[in-house]
Amino acid sequence: MKIKLIAGVSLALFLQSGASVAQTTLTMSSWVPPSHALTKEFLPGWAAMVEKATQGRVKLTMLPKHPSAPQGTFDAVRDGLVDVSFVTASYTPARHPLPLLAELPGAGATAEINSVAFNRIHWKHLQAANEYKGVKLLAVFTHGPGQMFIVKKQVASVADLAGMKVRSGGGISEGAAKALGASPLVKPAPESYELLSSGVADATFFPSESIRSFNLDKVVKHATFFPGGFYSSAFGFFMNEDKWKKLSKQDQEAINSVSGEVAARLAGQIWDRADKAGLEALKAAGVNITEASPAFIADVRKRTEPLVQDWIKAAKAKGIDGDKVLTEFRAELKRVGDGK
Repeated sequence: MKIKLIAGVSLALFLQSGASVAQTTLTMSSWVPPSHALTKEFLPGWAAMVEKATQGRVKLTMLPKHPSAPQGTFDAVRDGLVDVSFVTASYTPARHPLPLLAELPGAGATAEINSVAFNRIHWKHLQAANEYKGVKLLAVFTHGPGQMFIVKKQVASVADLAGMKVRSGGGISEGAAKALGASPLVKPAPESYELLSSGVADATFFPSESIRSFNLDKVVKHATFFPGGFYSSAFGFFMNEDKWKKLSKQDQEAINSVSGEVAARLAGQIWDRADKAGLEALKAAGVNITEASPAFIADVRKRTEPLVQDWIKAAKAKGIDGDKVLTEFRAELKRVGDGK
């Protein structure tokens, strides 16, 4: 009996040891503040889904500090400085021109609509171009409609933008600022408060949530809202490829089950809640909100049409029928907006 008891204890210890060895811990990090929805809700939310899907075999832990400048996030993940993170394609437009499809003016009404539609189109048409080579792409998503927030004056027409210095993350928002007669300052989002409060920038392009995330309700006095946004920002969400390859096929399949459209919808829903809170913060701060007039909308669309054509050409250069993909993307935005 004593021998059997010892054997039983030894077996239990062996099994516990085996379970411990089988567990994988991955690191993740975010270049936006701890209070931002992506840091506070999206990454932990997705990590919880991964842990559940893998029955605890894969866990993720947040690094206390992002290991690179925002623009260097792709390389940081590829080189193993962090295992999982995200970056907006507009920070590296030369490397990732195809995701700029989702950044074109006047897309869907919400981040969830844009994210789900973009994710579907990406995997169907754009993934083959392999612009995320070197990492394991998990999902793509967007933030909510990008609007204009101004320090000193109301913007109700293209003429009002003449000579204004507008902070942009690059990509389509940079092109839109130029097309509308403004002077874009391409800077990462976390620098916005300093740029606006110091007078270096007169305005910034942002989704509504950024008002709270970057404390902009303390400096902006005016906002101009464009249906579907003057732009959006397309994000790639990815994992270190070597770490991915070391996972078992079972765990890879489990992680895939909570990535793709599942992760895109999660990000979109979280961003929409944050946008709603940001809008409330705008109103509470007494910010003057101007809805773009039909004439302003038509003028913006006319002036930014070259950006659309530039994207189509960029897609063609990569062997992709840009006209067809753009048409499908717009149709998918409507489908998702209709709940399909």
